Amino acid sequence: MQKQNPPQRRPRHRRHRVGLVVGVPLALAAAGVLAYGAAFGSFGDDARPEAGAATVPDGATAAVAAMQPGWNLGNSLDATPDETAWGQPRTTKALIDKIRAQGFKSIRIPVTWSDHQGAAPRYAIDRAYLSRVKQLVDWAVADGLYVIIDVHHDSWQWAKAMSTDHDKVLARFKSTWSQIAHTFRDTSAKLVFESINEPQFDNADAAGKAKLLDELNTAFHSVVRASGGGNKSRLLMLPTEVCTPDRKLMNHLADTIKSLDDPRLVATVHYYGYWPFSVNTAGGTRFDATAQADLSKTFQQIEDAFVDQGIPVVMGEYGVLGYDHGPGAVERGEMLKYFEAFGRAARAHEVTTVLWDNGAFFDRKALKWKDAGLFRQIRSSWSTRSGTASSDNVFVPKSGRLTDRTLTLNPNGTAFTALQQGSTKLVKGRDYSLTGNKLTLKAATLGRLVGDRSHGVNSTLQATFSRGVPWRIQVRTYETPVQAGTTGTADAFRIPTRFRGDVLATMTSTYADGSNAGPLDWTPYQQFNTSFVPDYAKGTIRLTPAFVDSLKDGARVKLTFHYWSGATSTYYVTKSGDTLVGTTS
Repeated sequence: MQKQNPPQRRPRHRRHRVGLVVGVPLALAAAGVLAYGAAFGSFGDDARPEAGAATVPDGATAAVAAMQPGWNLGNSLDATPDETAWGQPRTTKALIDKIRAQGFKSIRIPVTWSDHQGAAPRYAIDRAYLSRVKQLVDWAVADGLYVIIDVHHDSWQWAKAMSTDHDKVLARFKSTWSQIAHTFRDTSAKLVFESINEPQFDNADAAGKAKLLDELNTAFHSVVRASGGGNKSRLLMLPTEVCTPDRKLMNHLADTIKSLDDPRLVATVHYYGYWPFSVNTAGGTRFDATAQADLSKTFQQIEDAFVDQGIPVVMGEYGVLGYDHGPGAVERGEMLKYFEAFGRAARAHEVTTVLWDNGAFFDRKALKWKDAGLFRQIRSSWSTRSGTASSDNVFVPKSGRLTDRTLTLNPNGTAFTALQQGSTKLVKGRDYSLTGNKLTLKAATLGRLVGDRSHGVNSTLQATFSRGVPWRIQVRTYETPVQAGTTGTADAFRIPTRFRGDVLATMTSTYADGSNAGPLDWTPYQQFNTSFVPDYAKGTIRLTPAFVDSLKDGARVKLTFHYWSGATSTYYVTKSGDTLVGTTS
């Protein structure tokens, strides 16, 4: 991810993974518009790929459309030094079958080769490892899925040294792809090769990086095409630098693709949303106008740079970075809005998308979604729009007179149909009112919903619309959270916190002179789950070692915790050597 205003730091959105920002004949392009129109809108239980199907459309654009939607087997074959090293179980055929059953039509299998290669000059790939990769590819192809394999974390393990070790890197890259191409030369045309994941280069300026990427992409193309068999016409994916959807980088890739004069080439980029929102920092707690504009601008630029030029696009990774970092980093309702808008943008701009999943979404042991409601929203976005609202929570104070509460509906082209509690419809005029898009819950209704006003979620409602997924509304009782003084060390500092039904949104940290305190010195808002981590069950907020280590010794720091109810609490910490002292005043 590149720095913008405000300046941003490049995040790592999964273990050992660098974060990111965020010529095909015209006849094929025209045909592709129809192909996308058919593909984007036909997903569901009745549109799963036929097991064993091997037919691939002649046009690259139509073939890429047929790959929508896709799913990533992240943190498995790309893990180092072996498949289970990053916490995921060994991949089974049952997992592949289950993914197919969810409606996915393609699977990206990221592969890191570094720890499975011999020395120069052959850089021989271990036969058992190649066989393992082929086993997964064969399982997926047998299920009728398109499959993408790549050279993955090798990009930062050895390929990034190309500017200073040019010949060695290029030789290793060519040898790696020569062996992969030979192994899969007779595999189904549903197997797609991706040059290299998120390519990056140390010690080079922008022009130098562009030249090096051209060399890798061109070498990849030459090696694969020369290997014969099905590789003569196999779909090949070429990335921008770091897979960033920056307009200049995309224009450069488009020029490279046109210069290769190969109608079976595909462009690939990644997108994880507007970074402050995606990781919850710099006050980016909501999928607000800025985050929405970033998404819209990115997809429009992808269309301008590639789609309108007849170059099909696979967004090889997408998601929300904060979701990988742990629960609560991105508020669930705001995340649902993002995925709803993302799906609509992908369909409108004819971009095939592949969900990044490192185990955060789909439980590979239980073979089920960790948040089924979240997946329902993602799945629905493949074919239609859903109504949302300004919030998925209504906060009611623990004591005092109850008053009406209003949410703003975002119909997104749908029509509001009902407000329900379970199977019971609430009565318009008695239980709630609707004026334009303003949905108001009556005070008397809230009184019934919260009951004795126990802290936390007392009732759950659903706003239903004419199509798409209903919008869940949780009615919560809260009091302003209360904290207590404590002493601890950098590796184990936890602020005692009685949340009392409220939910943490973000934290600001400043020194007495008003300057920012913490790892992110350009904003007072620190990153959720990277600088601070709430634990509602244990009643604590942990300040991470990274946050504590960044503080000035002996300098008092003011922490302000912002909650989703609108409440705030203030806390003070002072570091002295290895000890941290926290007080409420």
